[in-house]
Amino acid sequence: MQAIDASAESSPDSWLDWVGDLPIGAAMRGDLWLYPMVEVVHIIGFTVLVGSVVMFDLRVLGLSKEIAVTALARHLLTWSILALLLIVPAGLMMFSAHPHDFASNNIFILKLCLIATAGLNAALFHVGVYRSVTQWNTGTAAPGIAKIQALFSIGLWVSVVLCGRLLA
Repeated sequence: MQAIDASAESSPDSWLDWVGDLPIGAAMRGDLWLYPMVEVVHIIGFTVLVGSVVMFDLRVLGLSKEIAVTALARHLLTWSILALLLIVPAGLMMFSAHPHDFASNNIFILKLCLIATAGLNAALFHVGVYRSVTQWNTGTAAPGIAKIQALFSIGLWVSVVLCGRLLA
């Protein structure tokens, strides 16, 4: 009877080993075209997501004041959700191909932190200044804090894209 090395099963990297050993990870590493195709899907999703976010942020910054902020938000939210349905699975698939490499890459960690910060910024925008949107919905300048958050959002998402390109 063999003794089980309990420390190996509970090592911090064991979950990374588990992810890398998943069939999808092996397929991503083993098939010549799968990884590049998944990467293209990820990039298309990010293009749509960042495009919709930037379009909304530009509206908040004062472009196209004749378009109601609420109508634009409703329209672009659909595209953002569809984009996330492409981005998240594709990103997880790419991660599964080389989990140790990604988890130890400072650019990848920075990218995740920037995405989390962008999400927090969006959440704070929606529970904060966006509650007063009826006062600045059409033809009126958004409050200063909304503009600051829009600029911050654009900066964050551009930085996420830059990190993604550095990872490639």
